[in-house]
Amino acid sequence: MDTDRLPGCYRHPDRDTGIRCTRCERPICPECMISASVGFQCPECVRDGSGTGHAPAASVPRTVAGGVVAADPHLVTKILIGINAAVFLVGMLAPAVVVQLELLGRYVEYFGGPVEGVSTGQYHRLLSSVFLHVEWWHIGGNMLALWVIGGPLEAALGRVRYLAVYVLSGLGGSALVYLLTAPNTPTLGASGAIFGLLGATVVLVRRLRYEMRPVITMVVLMLVLTFVPFGGSLSVSWQAHIGGLVTGLLVGLGMVGPAAGRTRTLIQWGTCAAAFLLAAAVVLVRTAELT
Repeated sequence: MDTDRLPGCYRHPDRDTGIRCTRCERPICPECMISASVGFQCPECVRDGSGTGHAPAASVPRTVAGGVVAADPHLVTKILIGINAAVFLVGMLAPAVVVQLELLGRYVEYFGGPVEGVSTGQYHRLLSSVFLHVEWWHIGGNMLALWVIGGPLEAALGRVRYLAVYVLSGLGGSALVYLLTAPNTPTLGASGAIFGLLGATVVLVRRLRYEMRPVITMVVLMLVLTFVPFGGSLSVSWQAHIGGLVTGLLVGLGMVGPAAGRTRTLIQWGTCAAAFLLAAAVVLVRTAELT
């Protein structure tokens, strides 16, 4: 037996090495060794902890809102666009599906038929309507806005926080529509959620001390388009736009307002819970009024 031979790497036994992991002391070859503050560490020790006594997540790159920096920072935006496109195609093939998912407070489809709508307990309409479109220009405009506004915001917030802003903004817009629109008036579209992303973008730009004029110009332009009469088979729901914008501003403040620290996560998800409860309160008030 050759007693002078160096030990083999624990991951590549055929490779002799004189380097050992400073944490577990297992032999590691040049391909496996990872530089540490002192010496080298093996991949498993790096994966299990940062080498400083902190949890592995302590060394993960974070966004300005504390979210994890993802390899594809626009993945959720792409998925949302895909879902909207898929629902649009389903609606074209089966228009009856749209009637079951669009936002309606209270209506009867035919004389003597059952009463339907959010006020009867069909609360899914508050969110399902956010993914509905019935005209190609409607979905085209909304998805273009979602890509332009949502992509950079997702990269800044992280996937989970970004999705929370989107869903809560859509819910906030639907809640205001439900409260202020005639119960038999159908409403659909992702514009409420997109306005929420725009509101959160305003907060983010302010937080990062970037130039505010471009984003403020965009907000003003979109609000002007909201209140200017719009031709075609669909009219613009200002209630969805305003409800989504206000919700996005509030949730955005909770997401990027707090400084990094132990309480930031609590403030962020506490703000989300407050926004959800506020929308739920509006829905319950309107339901009581209609029933």
